[in-house]
Amino acid sequence: MLSQPFRRVPRLLLAACALFFCAAYFTVRFPDVPGAGIGSFVSTLLIALPSFVALLRFLGPKDAAVSLLSLSGFGYAIETTGVATGFPYGPFYYGDSLGPKVANLVPYLLPLSWAPLVLGAVAATAPRAAPRKGASLLRRAVWVLSAALLLVLVDGVLDPGAASLGFWVWPEGGAYYGVPATNYLGWILSSSVAVALLLALGRDRWGRVAPPPGMLDSLIVAVAFWVGVAFWVGLLFPTLLGVGLLLYLFRRRVRLGAAARTAVRYADRRGAV
Repeated sequence: MLSQPFRRVPRLLLAACALFFCAAYFTVRFPDVPGAGIGSFVSTLLIALPSFVALLRFLGPKDAAVSLLSLSGFGYAIETTGVATGFPYGPFYYGDSLGPKVANLVPYLLPLSWAPLVLGAVAATAPRAAPRKGASLLRRAVWVLSAALLLVLVDGVLDPGAASLGFWVWPEGGAYYGVPATNYLGWILSSSVAVALLLALGRDRWGRVAPPPGMLDSLIVAVAFWVGVAFWVGLLFPTLLGVGLLLYLFRRRVRLGAAARTAVRYADRRGAV
């Protein structure tokens, strides 16, 4: 039985997590089924949509578009650099399972799968909103580091499963389920830059207004899917890490929902005065 706070998690979100956890079974067991490429695109788009819609409502059309385009551009740049040079993740390359690639290096689908993770991590680690004073430099730096570390933990679930499916390949292997430590050092760097970029582009909103809880939904569903992959492949530690992350993210979503309801009630009272 769920504790009282977790009862506020939307049932639709829980259903989506269960659905994608089960979908991971078919991804693991039937990777070469006809139409798998189209299914991968559709599922990636469906996972990404909640965070994109939430960002649109949070920043408005113009700033949301600029933020997503900037994240996408940075994602392509850092991943292309990584594949071509080995910096900052170590030597790796993308397999063919993710579809066509830009310059035969990075899948076109990259922004759909990566940007929602960044959005969710930024929302999950958002400090208490300060509507009038905004965020201090130190407060912003702590926020960037916290979100980056959360993304590294998420990658601790994602990368072993993706490597086991051949989504990307580490030819030299690594100590963590075939993934080298350099990958996670690289994620700290790239995630920190991505988070700082996102906060800078939306500086009139981030830190002044609590992000909407829906901005977490894509990250939550993505983690549920990769927990499923780790579980069905038989990766014990990534599975347990993913379950712990899901519990944390659910709690953060509930708190953001409570903050949003409080803000609405406050606005209603002011409007009634």
